[in-house]
Amino acid sequence: MENSALSDRIRLPFSFDVPAMQQDLNLIEALSLDWIDHFVQQNYEGSWSVIPLRANAGAVHPIKMIYSDPTSDEYVDTPFLAPSQTFKSVLGTFQAPLLSARLMKLGKGSKIKEHRDYDLNPDGGTVRIHVPVITNPAVDFRLNGQRVIMQEGECWYLRLSDPHSVSNAGPDRIHLVIDMKANDWVLDLLRGH
Repeated sequence: MENSALSDRIRLPFSFDVPAMQQDLNLIEALSLDWIDHFVQQNYEGSWSVIPLRANAGAVHPIKMIYSDPTSDEYVDTPFLAPSQTFKSVLGTFQAPLLSARLMKLGKGSKIKEHRDYDLNPDGGTVRIHVPVITNPAVDFRLNGQRVIMQEGECWYLRLSDPHSVSNAGPDRIHLVIDMKANDWVLDLLRGH
């Protein structure tokens, strides 16, 4: 099966401890700088912000840490990940080279406009995984025009090289967003569904 024949959305067979993730989120928020506004401002309206947990090895400023550079192969844990045993455990689930990992918050009344992340495709060697940490029924995530409902603690592969958008009419939505290399383990996992 070609990678491009994969479904555009796959709920993966992992579930993560929601109260433990939310507790670690509170700890990280208490110890870190404020959430960092996403720098691609033309892609959203309202509030979309990030706390980087893994970043390019050379990035030292938090604004540079939130960028998932598709040309970089050297990523390291940031100081923001240090106090979080739960998020470290979640990241340890994946038997693939991890690139960036970020907590991404979409504020109430905010929208991520329809766009494509062309570098995020198994055929291109990189996939993105979403783990909802805090969500609500008023989040409307659209992929190829169809709604994807993701519950807290679930784990999702989304083919984000396809058109996608998000609107949030409810309270803050926070996802753990993980980019990783599409190695054989990842591809076998995706093909198994």
